Amino acid sequence: MKIKENLYNQRIISIDALRGITIFVMIFVNELASVKNVPQWMKHMPADADAMTFVDLVFPAFLFIVGMSVPFAFNARLIKGDSPKVIWTHTLKRAVALIIIGVYMVNAEYGYDATKMIIAPAFWGLLAYAMPIPIWNKYPKYFSVWLKYILQYGGILVLITLYFLYVQEETGKTGITPKWWGILGLIGWAYLISVIYYWLVSGRLWAMIAFLVVCVAANSANLTKGLIMPEWLHFIAGHLTHVTLVTAGIIISLLFFDKKIENKINWPVIGFIVLFFAVGFFLRPHYGISKIQGTPSWTLISAGICSVLFYFLYWLMEVKKQTKWSEFFMPAAANPLLIYILPGVIYYFNLAFKIHIIPEYFREGVPGIIWSLVFSTIMLFVMKIFNRFKIQLHL
Repeated sequence: MKIKENLYNQRIISIDALRGITIFVMIFVNELASVKNVPQWMKHMPADADAMTFVDLVFPAFLFIVGMSVPFAFNARLIKGDSPKVIWTHTLKRAVALIIIGVYMVNAEYGYDATKMIIAPAFWGLLAYAMPIPIWNKYPKYFSVWLKYILQYGGILVLITLYFLYVQEETGKTGITPKWWGILGLIGWAYLISVIYYWLVSGRLWAMIAFLVVCVAANSANLTKGLIMPEWLHFIAGHLTHVTLVTAGIIISLLFFDKKIENKINWPVIGFIVLFFAVGFFLRPHYGISKIQGTPSWTLISAGICSVLFYFLYWLMEVKKQTKWSEFFMPAAANPLLIYILPGVIYYFNLAFKIHIIPEYFREGVPGIIWSLVFSTIMLFVMKIFNRFKIQLHL
């Protein structure tokens, strides 16, 4: 793969802003999920509903941003002089780490037999959420090498031990299972498949567009009633649902930045926005709009909305240079994995030690919505402190 000479090589603050906003909303909706009596438009739509809310857009936005970052990540490593072996070792480590963390998180939520486990499920969940922090923390250069190895390999040993401490609910067998891979696991698979293809086609725009068509077709075929597919093809097609969004992000990123930056209207991007919405609504009568089912209408309409949001941020921040407001979200953008994990660590810590800080008054209705916003804001300030002390997860 060759270096993309025309790819913009400066920091794209609008991508960071979109990432930070997405993570803030993600923390908000995750906290809100446990709040009773809130409007349906502030929750995930049911699997059988032909509709989506802003909550159903958070996961697609994350995937879209992953895609937008791919061309820059590969170009930076090629400019640095990294060999294909170094690049692929890093890529595989990142994907595997996301999949592992995702699987452990899912198993912490359900599927265990509490009566047969040696440690309480709450402690198991606390360790499962907490151990990725010492394992994948980006330790500063002045940090003791020996202490770094103790923390990293100690964390790995704990995760391995947790595997053998887990007892499945239905079968009574030992060990965790993939279940549905978890959000991070799905991101890991989508990232891996996307970057493999991106590398094989050397990041050519036309090839990525062709791949987007294949992904949508596979997603549609996978959900077509009466169409029987081999199990391996069903597995791949299922993940191509999310690869659609990563690929869409790559395409929009290339259309914006794989050329000389200009302040004029980007008609190719606008064309793809129209295409995303048009095809999404065209397929809606056949598959519906559903995040739970992962329908092609959901992925394409989400891609269209994400593209519109980014175009606005690009105009506001790169063209009009209005960036001051985004400082509020940047701590999350700089440390996305840790801020995703940390609320789970807090939850299982409170559960394990039976700590109840938040009164029930704040677990229902408007007070619950306000608390969810406050909690999200607190997490951003916590990330600011963590970033200052170099506690940052880096895959």
